[in-house]
Parts: sequence; C-alpha cells; structure tokens
Amino acid sequence: MNKFRRAGWMALLMVCLSCVSLAPGSRATGRAECVSLPSRILNRAVPYCVLLPPSYDTEKTRRYPILYLLHGLGDNEQMLVHSGGMNLVQDMWEQHELGEFLIVTPRGGTSFFINSSDGKRPYEDFFLQEFIPGVEKRYRAQTGRSSRGIAGISMGGYGALHIAFRHPQLFAAVGAHSAALIENMQSISAHNSGQLSRLGFLGDAFGTPFDAAYWNQNDPLTIAHTANLAGLKIYFDCGSEDEYAFDSGAATLDKLLTSRHIPHEFHLYPGGHDWTYFAEHLPALLKFEFHAFAPIAGRPNSPHRCLSLSLPLSSQIELPQIT
Repeated sequence: MNKFRRAGWMALLMVCLSCVSLAPGSRATGRAECVSLPSRILNRAVPYCVLLPPSYDTEKTRRYPILYLLHGLGDNEQMLVHSGGMNLVQDMWEQHELGEFLIVTPRGGTSFFINSSDGKRPYEDFFLQEFIPGVEKRYRAQTGRSSRGIAGISMGGYGALHIAFRHPQLFAAVGAHSAALIENMQSISAHNSGQLSRLGFLGDAFGTPFDAAYWNQNDPLTIAHTANLAGLKIYFDCGSEDEYAFDSGAATLDKLLTSRHIPHEFHLYPGGHDWTYFAEHLPALLKFEFHAFAPIAGRPNSPHRCLSLSLPLSSQIELPQIT
C-alpha cells in the first residue's frame, strides 16, 4: 500500500533544492513548517507539518480554515513536501484556483489513525484531545466545525472517514482518496493464508492475530450505517484498478450513503493505488474541502484546471524543529 510514495527520488531532490528563502520581490507562495507536538496520551512527541498559505506571514491578524490531511501507510507527515504535492497546492494558490487555508499533516505511523486494539496506542484519543487543540492554539486557525475539515489518502482515507463519521460535529467536510475500505471483512477466514497475507498491513492497529471484530467495530462502512451525518459534506474517490480492491469498498460506501439519502460526492476514476492517481485528483479534493468551509471573502471563482507534479518549484521550507 506504500506505492503512493513512488513520486520518486527525483521529486524529493527537486523539493530539497527548493528549500531556500524567496528572493526579494518574488511572489509569496506559502511555506511548510515541520515541528512536533508533545503527547501525554501517546507518551511521545508526534511530528507534523503545516502548509501555510501565502498571506499567513503578512496578514498577522487573519485567521484561516484548517484541513487535517492524513497520510497513507508507509508515508509520514512530510507527504506533501517529498511528493511534490506542496508545489501543486502552491500553484493553485498562485493561480487563485484555491482559497487560503492551513493544511496540517500529522505522523500516524501504521495506526490507521484509530485507537489500537491492545489499547497501547490510542491515536484517535490523541488526535481529538491533544492534536487538534494544540495545532489550533499554535497557529491562527479559525475554530469550530464550519472552518475545520479532514481528509486522507489510503490508510489516511480510512482514518479520515472513521474520525469524521464518529465525530461529525467536529468537521464541515471529510474527503478521501482510495480509502482502505474492505468489503466483507468478517467473512475472511483465519485459515486462508492468501487472505492473511493480504491483511498483513493491518496488524499494528487491529491486533496479531488480526481481530476482525475490532476492524468491524471501527470500519467506516459499519459506522456509516447508523452515524448521524447531517451537515457533514462527504467526498471520496478511488481508482478503478486499485491493487487492493478498495474501489469495491468505495462503491459499497456510495451505495450505503445513497440508501440512507445522505448527500455525498463519489467518483470512480481510471487508475491504480499510487501517487500519480492521488496527485491527479488532489486538486478536486482540496476544492471540495475549501468550499465546505464557512463563506470567506475572496474565495476564488476561476474554473478547475488539472495540475501535474511537474510544476515550477518556488517554495520555502522551514527546517524541522522540536517544540
């Protein structure tokens, strides 16, 4: 499932070469700041990155909506920095195709962004009780549901849907690319070695041996059956050639929400489970999230434009620091 990191070493090198201050008179494009948050719940510091919009350093009293973007398995908090996604977002800001908001990417390890089955890694508790309040205190974020969104990729898509469906009162919108949604998990036999191999990546969060009941308890598909999702704007997509068959799970979620008459936006696009797919559709997810926020002056009205990872680099990245 870590194929979305295949943006490659060249993209990483290009981003590293862009880690310099903007020349005097050059156009502000925003910057990334990577720090960490001490956690009493997890008993360790959790690294995270924040992508700050172009006006953040000049409009000192302005507050911004905030999007929590969760990475996939095998990636980390620098998912936008090392993939080229940061430059994609900056280009959208420069072209006024996207309104300004904070994008926060925490490190989730292999947690699926939930409390682990053994109780030793209560990541969801940390995220809700410490991370969101800590980030929104440190940065000039608009607080409250109407200005807060959550989204994710793959494992992070699972986590975003799980958290938003369990706590819809906290978020204006939830979005997911290729979320790790698996149909009929309860029917998977512990005696089928092929199935067990396919589920190997689930071990850390869901126990060893794999606890199918715990998966079912936390599964966004299960939660969506009864959750009160009124007012929560929902977007998700998946590649029709997804190597993990997450497209089938996404289609099931679409049918479930439709049967409950819950408004949502779902797309099944050509493509697999990799960063090429995610990058192609990231602009649509970001626009969906931004337009779910409360009305904000200066919202861009320009039409959608497809972007690629081969965009000009003009970013400023602050060196990581521990706080």
